Amino acid sequence: TGDVKDETYSSENNRNSGYETNLYLYSDEMDDRPRVPTFLNSIADYSNTIPNLADSDTKSTTAKQGSSRMGTLVGVYLPCVQNIFGVILFIRLSWVVGTAGVVYGFGIVFTCCCVTMLTAISMSAIATNGVVPAGGPYFLISRSLGPECGGAVGMLFYTGITLAASMYIIGAVEIILTYMAPTLSIFGDFSKDSSIMYNNFRVYGTILLMVMSSIVYVGVKFVNKFASVALACVLLSILSVYVGIFYNFHGSDKLYMCSLGNRLLKDMDLKNCNKAVGGYLHNMYCANGTGPCDSYFDMHNTTIVKGIRGISSGVFFENIFGNFLESGQYIARGHNLDDIQPLSKNTYNMVMVDITTTFTILIGIFFPSVTGIMAGSNRSGDLADAQKSIPIGTILAILSTSSVYLSAVLLFGATVDNLLLRDKFGQSIGGRLVVANIAWPNEWVILVGATLSTLGAGLQSLTGAPRLLQAIAKDDIIPFLRPFAKSSASGEPTRALLLTVAVCQCGILIGNIDNLAPLLAMFLLMCYAFVNLACVLQTLLRTPNWRPRFKFYHWTLSFTGLVLCIAVMFMSSWYFALLALGMAGVIYKYIEYRGAEKEWGDGMRGLALSAARYSLLRLEDAPPHTKNWRPQILMLVNFNADLPKYRKIFSLVSQLKAGKGLTVSATVIEGDYIKKTGHDVQATKKELVRLMDEEKVKGFADVLVSNNTSEGLSHLIQIAGLGGLKPNTVILGWPNSWQQSENDRSWQVFLHTIRIVTAAKMALIVPKGIRSFPDSATKLSGTIDIWWIVHDGGILMLIPFLLKQHRTWKNCKLRIFTVAQTDDNSIQMKKDLKTFLYQLRIPAEVEVVEMTNNDISAYTYERTLMMEQRNQMLRELRLNKKESFGMFNFDYIFILLSLNTACGLLFSLFGLQKMRNIIDFNRETPTGENTPLVQSIIDQHHRKDASEGRSAPKVRFQEETSADDEAKKSKPAENAFDVDEKRTGNGEKSGVLKDSLPKETTDSSTSTMRPDEDNVRRMHTAVKLNEVIVSRSRDAQLVIFNLPGPPKDTKLERESNYMEFLEVMTEGLDKVLMVRGGGREVITIYS
Repeated sequence: TGDVKDETYSSENNRNSGYETNLYLYSDEMDDRPRVPTFLNSIADYSNTIPNLADSDTKSTTAKQGSSRMGTLVGVYLPCVQNIFGVILFIRLSWVVGTAGVVYGFGIVFTCCCVTMLTAISMSAIATNGVVPAGGPYFLISRSLGPECGGAVGMLFYTGITLAASMYIIGAVEIILTYMAPTLSIFGDFSKDSSIMYNNFRVYGTILLMVMSSIVYVGVKFVNKFASVALACVLLSILSVYVGIFYNFHGSDKLYMCSLGNRLLKDMDLKNCNKAVGGYLHNMYCANGTGPCDSYFDMHNTTIVKGIRGISSGVFFENIFGNFLESGQYIARGHNLDDIQPLSKNTYNMVMVDITTTFTILIGIFFPSVTGIMAGSNRSGDLADAQKSIPIGTILAILSTSSVYLSAVLLFGATVDNLLLRDKFGQSIGGRLVVANIAWPNEWVILVGATLSTLGAGLQSLTGAPRLLQAIAKDDIIPFLRPFAKSSASGEPTRALLLTVAVCQCGILIGNIDNLAPLLAMFLLMCYAFVNLACVLQTLLRTPNWRPRFKFYHWTLSFTGLVLCIAVMFMSSWYFALLALGMAGVIYKYIEYRGAEKEWGDGMRGLALSAARYSLLRLEDAPPHTKNWRPQILMLVNFNADLPKYRKIFSLVSQLKAGKGLTVSATVIEGDYIKKTGHDVQATKKELVRLMDEEKVKGFADVLVSNNTSEGLSHLIQIAGLGGLKPNTVILGWPNSWQQSENDRSWQVFLHTIRIVTAAKMALIVPKGIRSFPDSATKLSGTIDIWWIVHDGGILMLIPFLLKQHRTWKNCKLRIFTVAQTDDNSIQMKKDLKTFLYQLRIPAEVEVVEMTNNDISAYTYERTLMMEQRNQMLRELRLNKKESFGMFNFDYIFILLSLNTACGLLFSLFGLQKMRNIIDFNRETPTGENTPLVQSIIDQHHRKDASEGRSAPKVRFQEETSADDEAKKSKPAENAFDVDEKRTGNGEKSGVLKDSLPKETTDSSTSTMRPDEDNVRRMHTAVKLNEVIVSRSRDAQLVIFNLPGPPKDTKLERESNYMEFLEVMTEGLDKVLMVRGGGREVITIYS
């Protein structure tokens, strides 16, 4: 026994690779196509699958991953609420209600809230379309619309955030100087001259900006901690207003105003609200008694009016309609021109309108109070699940704040007198804030709370704007911003902060919130418009990567939001709107002309793919970004008698192209091009076009004439397409009759084409059983089973997803199977695979199939031996081909190769005794039946599989021939393959296959024929995979698995073996797609 060395195929040999047993067929591709367990292990933390690691949008993800702890409430909802409830709520909302009236005021607030809600829906769709790294709205827009639009909108958004800081600072100064400490005025009594007021705002605003920017520079942690204090102040202030409204349900006796006729008077002590001779008003209007009195004073009496009349008073009906006035007119009750129009140059102490008001102007002034919806997306890098938190938190925040704003419009109109509502600065009540006097228990709750919340919002803006500018600069799309990409030693964007302070100072110099708010609104509205535009483009283009998990969106909603944004821009201020558009256009063209080229898989590139000449010129002649990759198909059609051999390939392509893209249908005609340029080529092309039209395949048809089919296919694959519209996927039909073909070169063309496609780095799809595939009018239900054996770029996931976009496959469910070896953690693999599919936004069932490292079965050994014996016969046939052609029709030889039961008779008829000696294809089986040899082996194999509690016998190679084997050579032919069962060391039975051939064999070399070890291993892979695939996917509507690479050796035997392996892998399956990637990632988890 020591002279005979047995080699057992077990898990002990080369266990590290995982390819040496069950997946040996894929071993040649181990370096560039890892097994699925290896791939899943590498992307368990989802940091290695990000394309273009040099891009800034991928650098921060890994660093942030470990600290992502914030949920929806803390990470999104509360920051959005804090940013939406701004200074406008406290110092302008009551004035908007009084000026516009309840109806128009409600319309203004509702319009602004609709803009933000529709934008939030679009943003939710974009934010849930993949993992959202840190970067916020700039990241979302730039990666959806490209670097040109992204850079332009990013700069507008940066300008908007910076101007928002200016607005918050001016608002805080206004509250302090006007309502808390008016004695701090530097330039005198500002109640008599509005220009004095605005000069105070500029000076104190500059001082406050310096203080706040210093805090941001030295203490960012303080800013973050102060944010919670500011939020508490906002919520407490709003609560006190609501309590005060219902506390003063019947009105308040603490607040009264003085009016002369219908005109409102300012700076009045109620004791002086009379026309007594020598009194305060008499002296003012009658020149201290030295001259005639003012005519309006003579004609009207004074009245003391209660400012807060309460809901029960019915003042709501007086405030329903608006009172829009022009600058310089008097605030008066009613619309009588005698009351509102000045009749003399002396205005005395009457309250005047400081700016012209219209419905559209008030929209521009109020709109900044509903902004802040991007606060959640700004923190996307710090969220535990950004795709879940951003939509829920943002939409809930908008609903909450919109409810507060809309209810405040109704309650203010139902509580406060119209004259007091229209008194913007509270001059008629001694310079007191109207909203603060409504609040309970004291006005200081509002004054202090509003000031702190406003300062907190300003600090947040001064903190976020420099970081946004630095992110734009780091993207290197605007060359002149490169210096601002650098950080200080402590990691702070110091240079960006300095520029932000300079821009903010420009906003402060405007001085007036009413003038600054519309300008700020323009930049934010531009940002919102582009968010909606991005969603519209992505939806209409239907790029394969557009798979948002947020389903409550529609492109019409985004388009409505886009139209509303543009409409509000021009309604608010057409010249500011043109300024914002002009600024965006200049930046866009600058980036296009001078900026660094970036490819972010944006929607603009997808749009270019659908355009004509202009888009072709813009598209780069380079592979598209992973997010824009879609199968642009080159369909190689084999024509037989002027009709396509497999017509249903057109149906398959039509179903696959529900995901849009390019299709080129091409065929090769053998012959001389000069002789074929006429009717044949045109007729073939017309037939192709007709078939494409019937199957609704959008694309182009082409015909190539070549003296050699292989060369013609090679030329087609190399030159098809134009620029960025070159095909990246080849569909090639399976040669069903390759075993019965008269000319072995027919299936060698198939293998040669696979090699060409691989060399061209294109994806390959090979449908097998194409006649069983459904046509486009059929609707299927069931499952599409994906057998993910090796990772080759994700095309195995993308193909079924695209098929499901078509109605034929829409009702089919996806099932993904992957193979685990003995030493793989199948439980962890399944968990990782589920997470990976969740991030891909592809719903599918997941199953991990464990393939134990069993010894190779006798069935595998016998199939391999029969394959090699047939190859030996083919070699001898080719050696004697010339004599054979002279003796008989060569068709019979290939009928023989089909293993027909008449093979033995044919050999006998033509005297091919030598071939008969190699293998008896029609020998008698142990059951006594006269059955083809290979078929009997297959039947026996499946019978063994079906038996209970029985495992397939196992095989060992024998290095030498023993004496016992020589004795067994004399056995009858039916015992040619004898399995001797032995007990192994662990108690299992192990079959030892003895090489035994028919008695009449005369060639000693064939009598000791042993199959090649590599072939046995590859056949083992094919057999084992076929067993597990058939056992689980026999009833599936479609089975998709990785196509193994063709053999590098071009010998005929190796190529024939490869075809045999594929035939074995697909036995028992009706509809199969064998897919091979092009060597690049075609699907990504990122937005």
